[in-house]
Amino acid sequence: MIEEKTVKPMSGWIALPCLFLMIALAILLILSLNIVYIVLGVVWLFLLLFVLPFGFLPVQPNDTRVLLLFGDYVGSVRTSGFYWVNPFYTKELISLRVRNFQTGEGVIAKVNDRDGNPIEISAVVAWKVVDTAKASFEVLDFEDFVEVQSDAALRNLASRHPYDSPDDSEVSLRRSTSEISSQLCEDIQERLEKAGVVVDEARISHLAYAQEIAAAMLQRQQAQAVVDARARIVEGAVGMVKSALDSLAADDMVELTEERKASMVANLLVVLCSHNSPQPVVNTGSQGT
Repeated sequence: MIEEKTVKPMSGWIALPCLFLMIALAILLILSLNIVYIVLGVVWLFLLLFVLPFGFLPVQPNDTRVLLLFGDYVGSVRTSGFYWVNPFYTKELISLRVRNFQTGEGVIAKVNDRDGNPIEISAVVAWKVVDTAKASFEVLDFEDFVEVQSDAALRNLASRHPYDSPDDSEVSLRRSTSEISSQLCEDIQERLEKAGVVVDEARISHLAYAQEIAAAMLQRQQAQAVVDARARIVEGAVGMVKSALDSLAADDMVELTEERKASMVANLLVVLCSHNSPQPVVNTGSQGT
């Protein structure tokens, strides 16, 4: 494995005046009457005008130039500035800026979750290059490598967890947003380590059931919501009835037999749990003759 080497070339602001000075000297040789000096001046001027200028190397902030000399790795220039290097160096530009993309290149991936339900899922991944040697020489195309491995990691993560779970303690794709994002970031980072890439953030951007089961799953979710709501209503109604009976017993307002307590509990539960508004009935008692 090739390790990154950081190099600091000669400043281009020093090389540029030197180049102009040597051009002036070459012109003086050409203007001389000696044929040898004229030939040397022409050759020298050709090198100064058509070879040496290729050694000037501008590096912008958050950019890196990977230097190669006839296939050998020389080093990487990571500091921004204006430099001059060997004009025969091959200078490969690699940006260190943070990049982001959506997995699948806009095509929503379809995969089965842990329970076998087909779901549609995609994620947004933010990443950057930190090791230019690995990015250049360990993988063929590090940008394509990042996209393919990120998509594979997302599919693997979706197959390990259910889309939704009634148990809050279980990690699910829909409810456990933070845990899923953390796991996805770790899975992608493990795959991209060899490419010299660091993942800054990875989050799910789209999550839904596949179209073929979306309607059925929506009905199941609605039914589950109705059951949960009914359970909460019954729980609250039981608490209210218990509180009412305790208040009546504490204030000695009325003595209730067990039969009347049961009737009262049934009536209160019907009133509190019913969808329809209660219809009051006034009991005036029996008239004596």
